[in-house]
Amino acid sequence: MSEALLRRSGQRPHTRIDWLDSRHTFSFGHHYDPQWMGFGALRVINDDRVAGGGGFPPHRHANMEIVSIVLDGALAHRDSTGTQGVIRAGDVQWMSAGHGIEHSEFNASPDAPVHFLQVWIQPDQVNAAPAYEQRNFDPALREGRWQDLVGGSGIAIRQDARIRAIRLAAGESVSLDVVDGRGLWLQVLDGALTIAGQDIASGDGIGLEGPRDGLVLQASQASEVLSFDVPR
Repeated sequence: MSEALLRRSGQRPHTRIDWLDSRHTFSFGHHYDPQWMGFGALRVINDDRVAGGGGFPPHRHANMEIVSIVLDGALAHRDSTGTQGVIRAGDVQWMSAGHGIEHSEFNASPDAPVHFLQVWIQPDQVNAAPAYEQRNFDPALREGRWQDLVGGSGIAIRQDARIRAIRLAAGESVSLDVVDGRGLWLQVLDGALTIAGQDIASGDGIGLEGPRDGLVLQASQASEVLSFDVPR
């Protein structure tokens, strides 16, 4: 059984400019770190806060599954396929870059900040046509139980991956298994918990490789967590 891979919130590289405050769980951009190039098919988790009126001008991606999870505020999206819209708190957007797509992301508000996670997952096929889906997920359905955001009953992407969310009250727990050949990454959005002998808190991430049975995720405070089940 392998040791857990732990990434503390304060260990994440930090990008700070006038309109952007971003923390990077894995190697990203000029924050290159060969020891943190991802976790299995999971390549990027960026925790982005964009000031009112700020945003990412048009830029290009190819052969990456890009999932944006808006936690607070609203994000305006536009891409080269003609798709455009606003992603609000509770929404999840999937954009498969395929053989190539150009898109922009801007705060939809001129003054209120937007807080979102952008996740990159390596696809199981390359050079496909770009694709897009956006869906709202009721947060009440993750109280004390896992809610599928990607995979399962959530959005289907071009990879055998699953992203789920859960909210646990203080003292609540949930059991987890990781099968052989898979990896499970847990990213804490808020609160404090214990798993595999490790205490984790807001902004922390922990990776567990299968096979591992009988894991218990225990909340010591009211907590919200994302899980990423990906092929290793």
